[in-house]
Amino acid sequence: MADAASRLVSVAEQLLGAPLPVRVRAWDGSQAGPPGAPVIVVRNRRALRRMLFKPGELGMARAWVAGDLDIEGDLYTALGAMAGLLWEHDDEGGGRSLADTVRDPAARAAVRDLIRLVGPPLPPAPPREEVRRRRHLHTRRTDKRAISHHYDVGNDFYSLVLGPSMVYSCAYWEDDGSLETAQRDKLELVCRKLGLKPGQRLLDVGCGWGSMAVHAAREHGVSVVGVTLSQEQAAFARKRVADEGLTDRVEIRVQDYRDVRDGPYDAISSIGMAEHVGAERYLDYARDLYGLLRPGGRLLNHQIARRPQQDETAYEVDAFIDSYVFPDGELAPLGTTVTMLERAGFEVRDVESLREHYARTLRAWVTNLEGDWARATRLAGFGRARVWRLYMAASALAFERNQIGVNQVLAVRTPETGTSGLPARTRTWHA
Repeated sequence: MADAASRLVSVAEQLLGAPLPVRVRAWDGSQAGPPGAPVIVVRNRRALRRMLFKPGELGMARAWVAGDLDIEGDLYTALGAMAGLLWEHDDEGGGRSLADTVRDPAARAAVRDLIRLVGPPLPPAPPREEVRRRRHLHTRRTDKRAISHHYDVGNDFYSLVLGPSMVYSCAYWEDDGSLETAQRDKLELVCRKLGLKPGQRLLDVGCGWGSMAVHAAREHGVSVVGVTLSQEQAAFARKRVADEGLTDRVEIRVQDYRDVRDGPYDAISSIGMAEHVGAERYLDYARDLYGLLRPGGRLLNHQIARRPQQDETAYEVDAFIDSYVFPDGELAPLGTTVTMLERAGFEVRDVESLREHYARTLRAWVTNLEGDWARATRLAGFGRARVWRLYMAASALAFERNQIGVNQVLAVRTPETGTSGLPARTRTWHA
């Protein structure tokens, strides 16, 4: 009888119809696969049962979060090899289809061998960190629950990952400086695009831990209302505002943006928040923000985008992200976002891609997480810390490979006179 690792590699290659680009180390200490390749550690048969009962990304994610499956060596190299194997395989035209697998006697024999290797076919319970997937309703109640799942992990944990800036969105890397400098430069870039001036009112939608609100009030003299659905974020942001001596200019609310009624504002920033809105609600989101701006007011919408599909009705939310990271989060193509903003009445004046900047930001966050791993697991729990490590590293690769992007869209509530208030050459804000 062959050892466990050899059997696993044989089964995988039969099912995939292609060589396995990673090495496997099994629970019995055996190893198989190409020498020098990234090593996937299968710690127990439970990992295989998870993948057998949930084939594909979600089964592997469950095994990873539970610690049944691990990676030895460089995480990015291993994920890159596995991404090409699992998620990009069909697009490249290699391997076999499911129909081919079913028809192939050798492949069917490989499945039977896998079942014998797995043992009693009882599906393990999902890790407790998994959120039960459901239809994306995007009501006030479900949105608040989804935000709480992601952001109420603990301020100390986020401080460890994000660093002193406490900015949980793409930084703006102008040089080889620190993450803290790059995040400050991103906030300043947003303020310049919005043209903030002393005495103006800014609404920061999805204000997080208050970084944008504090920066805008302190550096540009504006009055800021920041809204978030996270109690923990709001508590942190309010203390930060008090420590900065800005309580007369910054108000942090636990409030849904749909319930803001004290417009008009001179400017609105929405940084990394619109991904939570949902496709069915996006036009309402855009109209709500349009209605909160004065004529001539500006919106800076900073949002992750996916690549468009030939058949947009076939789009499905990523199973791992939806179940473990951002419940109910949805990504839209950039063109769809621009169209929705225009339908709401906005004039879109500038679009800037920061895709490479986000890849670098995510790598910096992973470095922070791995650099204090023992503390991270104490703060967030073993499974949750593994969720964050996997999703941030995989996301960095996705940005680098142009599978997803991030864009800053500057839009204006242009009045009937047609006077936008923007300079003729808008990119002067990079000076």
